[in-house]
Amino acid sequence: MRLYRTSTPDRPDRRFGVWPLLLLLLAWAVTRALLILALHGDWKFPGTDVSPDVWRIYRGWYEVLRSGSFPINDVTWQYPPVAAAAMLAPALLPFFSYAGAFYVLACACDFIVLVLLLRAGRTNGGGLAGAWLWVVGMAVLGPIVLARYDVMVTAVAVGTLLAAVRHPRVAGVLAAIGALFKVWPVLALIGVARGRATRRAWTTAAVAGAVICGLFLAFTRGAFGFLTEQKDRGIEIESAAALPFHLARYAGLWHGTDRLNYGSFEFLGPYVHTVATLSIAVTALAFAWLVWWRIKARVFTTAVLFDAAFTAVLLFITTSRVISPQYMIWLLGLGGLCLATRSTVQRFPVLLALVACVFTVLEFPIGFGHVINSDGPGLVLMLSRNGLLVAASFSACRSLWRSSVPTSSAAVPHARTREDEPALSG
Repeated sequence: MRLYRTSTPDRPDRRFGVWPLLLLLLAWAVTRALLILALHGDWKFPGTDVSPDVWRIYRGWYEVLRSGSFPINDVTWQYPPVAAAAMLAPALLPFFSYAGAFYVLACACDFIVLVLLLRAGRTNGGGLAGAWLWVVGMAVLGPIVLARYDVMVTAVAVGTLLAAVRHPRVAGVLAAIGALFKVWPVLALIGVARGRATRRAWTTAAVAGAVICGLFLAFTRGAFGFLTEQKDRGIEIESAAALPFHLARYAGLWHGTDRLNYGSFEFLGPYVHTVATLSIAVTALAFAWLVWWRIKARVFTTAVLFDAAFTAVLLFITTSRVISPQYMIWLLGLGGLCLATRSTVQRFPVLLALVACVFTVLEFPIGFGHVINSDGPGLVLMLSRNGLLVAASFSACRSLWRSSVPTSSAAVPHARTREDEPALSG
């Protein structure tokens, strides 16, 4: 039997005031205009230029993908096949340069996420909190948010979660697309209610994923080459797993190297393989915890659906041996959904993630030289950002468990059907 918490139901159809909404939209427009100006070089954002990935790397992939082949033997191509859609999308705007078209499309996806968060906030009683998190957090991260395709993936993930409330089959299709876009959006389904909803969502995701994979295998070349071309990866210098090497190098106890490897700066040398293996093991343990939570959980509300997705992705990021700054976009989108729901239990972890965004932009692009050199300021930035992610992960897991795993049958006073949940889409 599916049990649902009823003590603090979400309040549907909470209206926004006109002026607060206009202020939010104005803040979005101004901050995004500044980001676009920075990417075009009309306004100098401090630190390393983040635009070359688009006009050099993405543009190069675009030329290869147009031929029907994926970038075979290109170690910088590390993405599932649907990622090709993001690289090819600028062709939809031929009157712009490739980079200009990419920025416009990324900005459009940014606005789509904002609209989805506004709808979620109105429907679930969270007001403008989730939308403000998105507007402020993306602005804090700087121009990189529009110079990577992660905002497009985040739009798919947010859409998946909103669809999962009432339309699990639609959510399954979107989750399959997201998984073949950048893997992590499949975690959006971790909190879908047991029973029919779960069967519909996961079955549809499996079927849709198989169909999409079959189409890529039939009509393209090298679509899944990325699976075997990353076996020699090291530890990205911005990840939590890199902290021991930063500290050891600062103390003169480790004499490995850092260099551009697989498209990012990584540590290479003694003990790196061991720590990378340990990092994978920790990720496996985090996944095992999620499975255990899923088995024990008895409360599946809209808030739990969103909270579980945020927690799962937060664990995935924190334990990964690769943490790129744009990964924080994922947390802003899913954290925004949490705050858009009045009964969320993830407010504190989401706040920690927002603060982590501040340290993220300070370490890249602003202070990336310090991070590469493992000097004092670099250590402070890495310890602060990754420490916040670790603290947020523990807090998120604790809050999710307490909100959805009752200590006794009395903890869930009343059974509730999915039809009683407020609709986010339908």
